[in-house]
Amino acid sequence: MNAVNIENAKVFLSGREILHNINWQVKRGERCFILGANGAGKTTLVRMLMGYAWPVYGATVEVLGHRFGTVNLQELRKRIAWVSPLMHQWLGDREWTGREMVLSGPDATIGLYRDATPEEEARAAALMESLRATHLMQRKVHTMSSGEQVKVLIARALMTNPELMILDEPSVYLDIAGREFLLHTIDELAASHPLLTIIFITQRIEDILPTFNRGMILRQGDILAYGTRDEVLTETNLRCAFDLDIRLIHARNGRLWTVIE
Repeated sequence: MNAVNIENAKVFLSGREILHNINWQVKRGERCFILGANGAGKTTLVRMLMGYAWPVYGATVEVLGHRFGTVNLQELRKRIAWVSPLMHQWLGDREWTGREMVLSGPDATIGLYRDATPEEEARAAALMESLRATHLMQRKVHTMSSGEQVKVLIARALMTNPELMILDEPSVYLDIAGREFLLHTIDELAASHPLLTIIFITQRIEDILPTFNRGMILRQGDILAYGTRDEVLTETNLRCAFDLDIRLIHARNGRLWTVIE
């Protein structure tokens, strides 16, 4: 059964066609990457998956077995964990702690506006411990590094036992150490939640961990390549996607690094 099924989807924003005739499926439990340069259409694709951008008439968008147009999107979104570093911009003037941010997950709010139940408190503590982030529970979110904030957001997302997790360029603001710290966390998350479907969106080839064994490349709103990791991540495809003379270096740990010739 597919976690995501998109057929014949075209999306227009401000009168301009951003996505062109997208056909794409992700099976339940898969770890899938979406790679593309800035302006490739990655953000619009995520917005369509979450029901914040709609394709023109005639398209099919199904997420977790529910077809858009026939489902309560607010209820469906509770089964989807969307983790983006941009979420910290929604904190407002309140100085929320890591604990309060994690506990806000079931309410789909940014910050806690009620008393949490003992069961929720225990789950939040266990999730933060599993992410090796217990020390962040009482820290103010605005004092955390970008990597620490993303860990809190991952724990917040897991509070609802999601069936689909969308990691939307989570390392975009991180330095090398912070990025590696976060990628190790994602690797552990994938290993400890085998039934969780994970979609990882990035513009960095080296961020695509070996656990992401299927994926696609977007280029100017079109699917340039779609299939297994080895089929998609080729020098020919990457050169076309980024308009650069890219050479791939295969590391012993299974990751790919790029050299511009």
